[in-house]
Amino acid sequence: MAILKHIASKNADYGEAQRYLMFQYDESTNKPILDENGELIPRKEYIMDGINCDSFTFDMECQELNALYHKNKSYDEIKSHHYIISFDPKDATENRLTGERAQQLGIEYAKKNFPGHQALVCTHMDGHNESGNIHVHIVINSLRKYDVERQDFMERTCDSRAGYKHHVSKDYLTHLKQSLMDMCRQEHLHQVDLLAPAEKKITDREYHAKRRGQKKLDERNKQILADDLIPRKTEFQTQKEFLRSAIEDAASRSCNQEDFQNLLLEKYNIKLKVSRGRFSYLHPERNKYITGRMLGTHYKEDYLLSLFEVNEKEQESEKKQILPEEYKAEIKSPIPPQAAPTLEDPFAILFIKSDLRLVINLQDCVKAQQSTAYANKVKISNLKEMARTVAYIQEHGYDTKESLEDSFSDIKKQASSSRKDLKSIEDKLRGINEQIHYTGQYLANKSVYQQFCKSKHKGQFRKEHSAEITLYETARKFLKEHSADGKLPSMKLLKAEKERLLQKKKEARNKYHYYHDYQKELHTVCSNVDIILGQTHGRQTEKQKSTDIS
Repeated sequence: MAILKHIASKNADYGEAQRYLMFQYDESTNKPILDENGELIPRKEYIMDGINCDSFTFDMECQELNALYHKNKSYDEIKSHHYIISFDPKDATENRLTGERAQQLGIEYAKKNFPGHQALVCTHMDGHNESGNIHVHIVINSLRKYDVERQDFMERTCDSRAGYKHHVSKDYLTHLKQSLMDMCRQEHLHQVDLLAPAEKKITDREYHAKRRGQKKLDERNKQILADDLIPRKTEFQTQKEFLRSAIEDAASRSCNQEDFQNLLLEKYNIKLKVSRGRFSYLHPERNKYITGRMLGTHYKEDYLLSLFEVNEKEQESEKKQILPEEYKAEIKSPIPPQAAPTLEDPFAILFIKSDLRLVINLQDCVKAQQSTAYANKVKISNLKEMARTVAYIQEHGYDTKESLEDSFSDIKKQASSSRKDLKSIEDKLRGINEQIHYTGQYLANKSVYQQFCKSKHKGQFRKEHSAEITLYETARKFLKEHSADGKLPSMKLLKAEKERLLQKKKEARNKYHYYHDYQKELHTVCSNVDIILGQTHGRQTEKQKSTDIS
């Protein structure tokens, strides 16, 4: 399939475009590759022609035209436009597409769609990053050189006159894509509908981010492998890739929007926001939502809602096929879902709980001293835990023992602070519950107390309703003592405050458990490092103090 890419450049050096087309460049840094003498290395194979200019004097002719019309002098002006037509690699083998034929098609395309402009047309046969696909570069000066006949795709009258700049709009880009599709169909080349939205939208920025991330990951894994260790992660995943895979998994198992939202949050810690019927997703490491449109059509609301309907129908049909006895058995013994804690603290994303264990000290292990077989088993287990500890340190970037100790100290403080916050919220919640209790008690006995106030025989009435009156007076006294302005609180406001505190308690509890687990893991790592280095550590190996918080 042929695709079209457009790049607008504000670089006043037109020679830079010429050098990029003629010489080898590093695709990751976009910098020229130099030989041992510091000189540019020509590309192995390319074809270049000029339209309304000479290909080797393109830069000087563009500057002369700009000076003639006094254009492209400002820094913010777009000096040139770079269009890239990339053909499908299959076209070279299946449709006999050659570099010469691709160059001819590129020249025809440039003359048809950029009439009157100075243009460089250059075909590379090696493909991007030596991928092997033939692609054509078309670089035009933003200023038109000659008057031309007005075409249907020109929106303004001046778009056909010399001395006016190239005008790129959404409709014009649509025309360029349609023109490319028509050319490929005419030449019987592989082609898809460029005007239809992509099912999985991968931008050029995301593509290069993945390449850079994968390169860094490969370099780090290479160092880990050199130490005879096994890296945990071998494939880099961008944030959008993570969202796509999570959405696909959650959508395949959801029958409605609520199930989909809960599954994303519980399993992947991804938040779903619905605004004006449009789906947006928040990655755990971001503060800004990413819309479904930016991910592709298969991640938008209309496609997902239709998928939920299909899943619901399939689930209903499967239930009908199950025998009654089997169906009852399934209801009696449901499998409880494993819900991952949702963490509101942005620092929580740095920690993924591992299953590291403490290295056992053989000198303190009575069972190992009594049994040689058990001692050997412990030694093998210790070696594995030591290797995993070293891998953990490398993956988390701890350069020195001091940095590991500092990290452990920081997490310990965070755990203590989060525990205090949780206790503070629980105290507030306890006070709100008392207020709700006494407010209910006050309202339940208010009518009896009003009758008491209106009664002519108050002594007799109090004896008959002493319990109700006592409860009312006790509740009234408590509420007045705990009210800032002396007014009795509203039950509606109290319940709203309770719901708010319950939500805060849930978040604070998740935060506390997160830091508690993190502290426990770093304690294990620090203890194992001390044993590996043969040092005595001040941290006790006894179980961490933990409070059951419900």
